[in-house]
Formats: sequence, structure tokens, C-alpha cells
Amino acid sequence: MIISPPFGGGRAPVLARNTVASSQPLATQAGIEALQNGGNAVDAALATAITLTVVEPTMNGLGGDGFAIIWDGKKLHGLNASGCAPAAWTPEYFAGQSAMPLIGWNTVTVPGMIAGWIELSRKFGKLPFAQLFKRAIAYAESGFPVSPVIARQWREAIPILKNQPGFTESFLIDGKAPAAGQIWRYPEQARTLKEIANTEGEAFYRGSLAKSMVDFAQKTGGVFTLEDFANYQAQWVEPLAFDYGEYTLHEIPPNGSGIVAQMALGILQAANVKQYPANSAKRIHLQVEAMRMAFADAYAFISEPATMGLSPSQLLNPDYLASRAALINHEQAGDHAAGDPHTGGTVYLCAADEAGMMISYIQSNFKGFGSGVVAPGGIAFHNRGMSFSLMDGHPNQVAPGKRPFHTILPAFLTKDSKPSMAFGVMGGNMQPQGHLQFVMRFVDEYLNPQACSDAPRWRIDDAGELTVETSMPNAVVEGLRQMGHDVLVMPANSLDFGSAQAIACLGDDPADGYIAGSDHRRDGLAAGF
Repeated sequence: MIISPPFGGGRAPVLARNTVASSQPLATQAGIEALQNGGNAVDAALATAITLTVVEPTMNGLGGDGFAIIWDGKKLHGLNASGCAPAAWTPEYFAGQSAMPLIGWNTVTVPGMIAGWIELSRKFGKLPFAQLFKRAIAYAESGFPVSPVIARQWREAIPILKNQPGFTESFLIDGKAPAAGQIWRYPEQARTLKEIANTEGEAFYRGSLAKSMVDFAQKTGGVFTLEDFANYQAQWVEPLAFDYGEYTLHEIPPNGSGIVAQMALGILQAANVKQYPANSAKRIHLQVEAMRMAFADAYAFISEPATMGLSPSQLLNPDYLASRAALINHEQAGDHAAGDPHTGGTVYLCAADEAGMMISYIQSNFKGFGSGVVAPGGIAFHNRGMSFSLMDGHPNQVAPGKRPFHTILPAFLTKDSKPSMAFGVMGGNMQPQGHLQFVMRFVDEYLNPQACSDAPRWRIDDAGELTVETSMPNAVVEGLRQMGHDVLVMPANSLDFGSAQAIACLGDDPADGYIAGSDHRRDGLAAGF
């Protein structure tokens, strides 16, 4: 691993025996405080995550979803805390619509994030659950200065969400977003956090908060019932493993989309991507083509396991991935449909402690503030339900109690069955694309986590267009265009490429310490001691 940062304008990595990396400095400090108070990496991650719902409301909220991958010192565990559709969401409920709504109540599934916090704390935490809320409650009550990046995202959300139930009353001041540097306080959210903390989440799913959310939904256009909340349960899952070189990439299995990064890596291995130099147009061309193929398969086949109709192993079958690789023209961009494998707004954070525990964790309201719906007490709901399909017979077709296709994904790398790196990239469909680029930088180019984050990125956006950061070398951009790619170079202040945090091991023993990085594009901070 190359310790020094090779990309101009980047940050130096953080080296420590205990470390936290998140997308917001105040949240990172909350995690460090938990470690210093005797907590472990999971306690630190939870304190950070809880604080993020207050200090970065443009990306996540109390009505969001979450996922985690945990190294407990001996093995990996996966947690799927994504929400389920309410019982009223039958295909007939959406009859006459060609696609799911993008905002509003009919994009809100039962929030799973808080159930995930509870599961993580009970299974792995050392500190009392309520203690993890200390900083979040303090910032909600006393306030914090809003950063320029968050102020910009807040302002840009207003035209889209201002008419959604509860949004203007909850998150605007005289009809405006808080300005950069302005103190934001939300005492009502502090009271909600206290109720969640003191009841260990019981109030949210079966108590007073559940009743308040259901009453609000039924008054303002939602269809939630108390049973929808009471029946929800987060799921412990086996992380999905895929070998790349000498390393193994672990992702949460479907309904998550982590398998997209694994499929693309498999296609690239079969295409012998390393025959082309790092950072070259030829290598990036293959990456883009492999990712387009993987996305085509994902949108055609991925749903929650009960309705997928095939297994993840079929999508990751080496022969199938090799057949996909054979379709790539190494000299020319192509159009790629789904194959036939049947024969065979988000915040990310990570933490590690000197005892060897590591956690890769992500939570999200999906598109910025999410649905725009905000229940009393500052419970801002995600809009993850928009990812369901309304196509009759599609694996991801909406149904009562079903989890939709999910874009948020924590990731973990191991080598020789030992932990190597907890990492993640934020930003809608950028996440599997970011995982692919991060893994190749780390595994093939031997870069440290901060350098992996700082490197110029490309992205296939939601419309299918290839975009690149302004730091991408001109020769690479021109090379891609010559191969038929319509490349859009984004402005320097673009937030379209998400953000990233990562913590890697410096050796085989936790006593050797860790090296951490956090994205310089936003407000991220890695810290340790």
C-alpha cells in the first residue's frame, strides 16, 4: 500500500489504532467520543450515525433505511435494515400509473434504520443504547452551524419538496433554508431522539411515535397502519463474497445492489482489464462497459430473494461473466441489454477499534431529504419505495410487505480470510460504480484509502450518460470520446460523484493500527487516536 497521497489537492490519510470516518466532522467526533468512553467500533458507528440524522439532514433522517457489515474480530456479519412496503401497497393500489411516484407518501416504506441501530447495539455494542444519543440530542437542542455543502443541498431541495406534508414547517425558516454558518436548532427532533433512546426504539415501532406517524399519515395521504410498524424486523444476513485478485469483496446480498459491483469486477477480470495501464482511457472504457452490463442485469433481475427467480451465484457464475465480457468491444462503446444468467442524498461511515472490531455502515433517505414528508418530531421519511417496479411480473414489482431494490451498500474487503478494509461510497447509482473504482485502486494500484477516495472518478448517471470529474486527465476524456463515449465533464463543484470513507488495516494484528481516509469533495472527516 502506498501511504503518501498521490493526487494533488487531496488529504493526508489518518493513521491510528482507533478511528472513525464519516461525511460530517461533528458526527465523526461523536464516534471518537464513544470510543474514548469505553465503547467499541460498533458503538462509535452508532453514535456517529445517530448524530448524522441531526447534523446532515439533507442526506439522512430518522425515517430512513440502513445496512451494515461487521467484522467482530473473527468473522463477518451482515445486517439488512431496509424497510418493507405497507400492507396497502398492492399492485392494484398503483393501478393506472406507469411508474412509482418520486416523492410523497407513496414512496415511503416502513423505515428500517432505527431497528438496525437496535440490532447492532444489542448484538455488538458495549455502551448503553441511550448514551449513544448524547451528541445528537445536544446538537438538536443547542444547534450547530450549517456547512456550505449542506446549506447548498438544503436550498436546492426546497422547490421540489416544499409542498410535501410537514417539510416547510420542519426544515425551513421563514420559507428559506438555513444559510452557511447559520445555527440550526430542532428541539422537536431532540425530544424524538430522547424517546427513541429511552425506550430502545420501542416507541418508534410499537409506541407513541408509531401512533403519531400513523395518525399523521392517515391525515395527510399515507396508508400506514400500526401493524405495518409493529411487524417490521431488521434481518441478519450472510454477506455475499466475490474474489477479485488476492482479495475478497463482501457486499450485502439482494435486495441490495452490491452484487452489481461484484458482477462488473468479474466481467473485468474475464476481459483482462489489467492489460491496460491504470488511469488510461482503455481501462476506464472497459470499466464503463462492464458497469453498464452489470446495471442492465441488476434492473432486470434483482429484487428481494423470495421473488428474484434466480440466485446471486447465477449472476456471479464465472462462465456467465466471461460470456458477458466477450461482448465488450475493447475499441468501441456499445449498447448492453440484460443477459441470460438462468442457466447457471445517503451517508456512509466506518469505524475500527484496537481490539480488531470493524464496521462498514450506511444509512439513507435516498434522494436528499427523501420523500419530503416529515412527521411531527422531525421524522423525515425516505423515498425508497420509488425503486419498486410497476411492471406486471417483474421480480421487483411492488407488493405488500416487500423490500424494494436498494442502492445503498456498505462494503468490506478481506484477504486470506482476514480483514483488509471497510469502505463505502455515497450517491445513488454511484455506489456500485464507486465500489468498483475503489477496489481497483486499492487492489490493483496499491493506493491507500485516502488516495482511493481522492482519485478522479467517472459515473454513469441516472440518465445513462457518462460523466467524469473535472480532475479527469484531458487525454483520458478524449480517448473515451474517440471510442464512442459521449463524455460530460462536470464542473469542479459537482456533488454528483458522491463521497467516500474508508478504513484499512496496516497489518494482520489490530495493534498494527489502521489507515483511514475521508472524501475531500464534501465535509467528510476521518479521525482517530
